[in-house]
Amino acid sequence: MSGRSRAAVVLTALAAIGAVLVPSAHATARAPKAPDTAVLDGARLQRTKADLDRGDPRLRRAVKDLTSRADAWLGQGPWTVVDKPKPAPGGDVHEYLSQAPYWWPTTTPTAGNPWGCPYVQRDGQRNPEVDTGTDRQDVEKVFDSAYDLSLAWYYTGKRQYAEKAGRVLRTWFLDPATRMNPNLDHAQFIPCKYDGRAIGVIDFSQSYTSVVDALAILATGAPGWSAADRAGMRGWNTDFRDWLENSAFGQEEGAAANNHGTFYDMQLAALAYATGDKALARKAVLDARAGRIDPQIAGDGSQPQELARTRSWHYSTFDLVAYTRLAAIGRHVGVNLWTYRGPDGQSLSKAVDYLLPAATGAAAWPYPELEFHRYAASDVVHAAADAGDRAAQRAVRRLEAPPGGDLWALRPAAEQLDSIAG
Repeated sequence: MSGRSRAAVVLTALAAIGAVLVPSAHATARAPKAPDTAVLDGARLQRTKADLDRGDPRLRRAVKDLTSRADAWLGQGPWTVVDKPKPAPGGDVHEYLSQAPYWWPTTTPTAGNPWGCPYVQRDGQRNPEVDTGTDRQDVEKVFDSAYDLSLAWYYTGKRQYAEKAGRVLRTWFLDPATRMNPNLDHAQFIPCKYDGRAIGVIDFSQSYTSVVDALAILATGAPGWSAADRAGMRGWNTDFRDWLENSAFGQEEGAAANNHGTFYDMQLAALAYATGDKALARKAVLDARAGRIDPQIAGDGSQPQELARTRSWHYSTFDLVAYTRLAAIGRHVGVNLWTYRGPDGQSLSKAVDYLLPAATGAAAWPYPELEFHRYAASDVVHAAADAGDRAAQRAVRRLEAPPGGDLWALRPAAEQLDSIAG
């Protein structure tokens, strides 16, 4: 063998050794941390990311749906409470304001009477001021965009998603000129009648846990999300948690016997977990057994208070969104809410199973429903299936995907998939 040939063999061997000793750039990329999420299972997100990186085709399709949503947010916002046409009662532009939807002015607004008071109720007729004159629509965009963008960053690593999520969160919660005060003193107000109402707490409780989990995801190393941002949001959430627990509105909402009370417990538990008070989080989950499941779910799995509504399907799934998220928080604090059985056999699994005939299309929903969407139950059925409910596991393949695709594999925590005005 010539000297040149021997040299080539040596170089080839060294290259092979180097390939073994020095992994590829893809392999040396930092593996994502498991976020310390309150509702989502952070370790599961980490495993899902690893499966995605290995090329799982089902996850790749789901990521396309997720990034389509995230891409749509890139050109929107950020939003702020300070830009509404009229401030909340008292004049502080930093106060969150939402309005009862079916109350209308009786006079033309003037400088001395800017709302056109007095207001009267027109049941079922939605006042457009609710959507254009308050913070209600914008805050939902904050919640949804922060969640979609943070998840899109976690799964793709694309910094534009994280940076946009950071701008949205800083603008709404942290920047002194634009931040929201950490209370809901003026939620669901009725001009000239009530400056705010306890039922307005649900403006946040139905989906603010999306922000709580988005913060945990960004805290795993998102570009542009600083230690000061993390500390600022922890402080905001601590103040908001204290308001929920101690204010008159918070306590009244916590005493509600329907879905309002379930969502209150879930939100308080999530905030307690996220701000380091795991004892309070655990107590909220434990108390939900006798305090919520026993009186709200019947032995056959029906939810009588929700079935009495004109949108009985929506509210039956809606209440279970809160329950399944609360059960997810329980997993982090050592409480398995899925295994609880009430004195009449009540359980979360029975409540989900009660919905399965309609959720799978096997039977019509037999109660009043003004706007039936079969897919509204899809997430809660997924949650029950993951918890070991065999009937739910069999039903999963027959579920209807919600608009925008089924994202359960990427964010396995129930969302309210159908909308409601009001």
